[in-house]
Amino acid sequence: MSTTAQVPTHLASSAPTPAGERQPVWKHGVAAAVVASVATSVLAAVASAAGISFADPTGASIPIAGFAQLTLVFSLVGVGIAAVMARKARRPRSTFVRTAVALTALSFVPDLTFGFDAASAATLITLHTVAAAIVVPTLAWRLSITR
Repeated sequence: MSTTAQVPTHLASSAPTPAGERQPVWKHGVAAAVVASVATSVLAAVASAAGISFADPTGASIPIAGFAQLTLVFSLVGVGIAAVMARKARRPRSTFVRTAVALTALSFVPDLTFGFDAASAATLITLHTVAAAIVVPTLAWRLSITR
């Protein structure tokens, strides 16, 4: 009588990957921040060409380059928050998403309180949402595969 043994050709593991094998969150986050900066700048330029002033009550207007700079800076702050949560939080993905949603909502406050006209405020809120829609899912996805 002969016996045959089947040897699996692919082993799937549901165990978390060791810390040394994890892909860094920041690499994808920086790329998403750059994409978000370009997107908000392009959309701000289109809105400006369509007649949105982005002017405060004093008449000072937000320069188009300011959209790229501020989007990049605050997106990188989000990348830093995600990187810390990847190392410290028990559930980094859900903790990060909740934090990012709260911070995105808080980012609407200046748009609504600095005296922008309704069209400018609505456009600024939309630009904040666009940036978050690019950066947050990218970071959340990376956080979901780092554990």
